Parts: sequence; structure tokens; C-alpha cells
Amino acid sequence: MEYLESDFFLIALTFGVYFLAKRLQARTGWVVLNPILLAILVLIGFLKVTGISYETYAGSASIIDFWLKPAIVALGVPLYLQLKSIRRQLMPVLVSQLVGCFVGIVSVVLTAKWMGASDDVIISLAPKSVTTPIAMAVTESLNGIPSLTAAIVVLVGLFGAVCGFKILQVGRVKSPIAQSLSMGTASHAVGTSRAMEYGRIYGAYASLGLILNGLLTALFTPLLLHLLGIA
Repeated sequence: MEYLESDFFLIALTFGVYFLAKRLQARTGWVVLNPILLAILVLIGFLKVTGISYETYAGSASIIDFWLKPAIVALGVPLYLQLKSIRRQLMPVLVSQLVGCFVGIVSVVLTAKWMGASDDVIISLAPKSVTTPIAMAVTESLNGIPSLTAAIVVLVGLFGAVCGFKILQVGRVKSPIAQSLSMGTASHAVGTSRAMEYGRIYGAYASLGLILNGLLTALFTPLLLHLLGIA
């Protein structure tokens, strides 16, 4: 059974499960069969059945985590390709991102407060819509629970990837730019990867939404929590 814990096997398993999940979604066309969601569920099941600890898996798959950082940086490429278009609409984009950031933070804080959540839980939920490194840094600076933040960020991203475009259709949001910015703002990198499947324009503006919302959330979360009487 030792080979099941080897670095090469666990990395190959991760890529293999994701590849098969991707093929399954492409064949069925079902949005709910999100490859990231399926891969997470299968790998959790595998670790439970085999008794392999998460620490062992995380150590073996650390190379995947390493490449996530340059992958995020690479999102700047579609932004550069659409730079002229972005410059022409810079003010509406900035205003929409500011509103999106404020609504995203205030809505989850008020909802959690109304449901009786403790302050540390509310703080941990506030940066739910930004990419994990930023969200966890914000939570740590405010003495929240980083592990809870990480879990919520993953769930929010998966929900956006599965339901985001459907919700936008129901809301009659037809502009590709508005759709893309919404996906990047509300569902960070997972929503952005979903938007990229629709084309380069979608990918560029979703990346812009991800970046701007990350910056704005880092800047304004402490202030908004203070105004709402949380931190």
C-alpha cells in the first residue's frame, strides 16, 4: 500500500481525476458536473477509504499549489489583449467593482449577523468572494478563522462556476462584459476559469473583476466591518 502514498501516484491521481471529470462534463454538457467539484469529492473519498492523511496528500501535491501562483499571474495576458477596450470603460468598471465589493461584504455580514453568528465567524465570511490567498490574509489580519475562510472561498467559487451564468440569465444580464465582471467579482479564480470557456473577452473582464475585487476587499473589509460594528 506504500505506493498509494508516493508523490508520483498522488500527483498522477489528481491530474487523472480532473481530466476524467473534464471529459465527463464535456460529454454530458451538465454544468453541475464541475471538474473541480468532482475532483474534490473523488479525492476526499479516496483519502478516506485508503486512510491517507491530508498532510501526506498536500505534501505530494505541493507542486500543483506552486503552479497556482504563476497561473494567477498569467491572467494578466487576456487583460493586456483587451487593454484598449478596458481603458475606454475604466470608470464604469471601477464603479461597478466598488459596488460589487461593498454589496458582497455587507450582504454576507448582515446575513450572518442576523442568523446569530459570532464575530470571528462573521469576519471569516466577509472576504468570501476573493481568491484564497487574499481572503486568508484579510481574515488573519482581523483575527478571524483562516481555515473557515478557505473552505467558504472554495464553496463560493464552485457555486459561481456552476450557477453563475444561469443566475445572470435569469436576471437578464446580457452584456458579455457585465457577465464576465460579475463572475470574476463574485466567484474569483474558479468563476474566472468558467468565464474563460466562453472566450477571450469573457476571460479578460472576469480576470479584471477578480483582481479589482481582491484589491478593494483587502482595502475596505476592515472599514466596513468597523462601520457594521463587527471589528
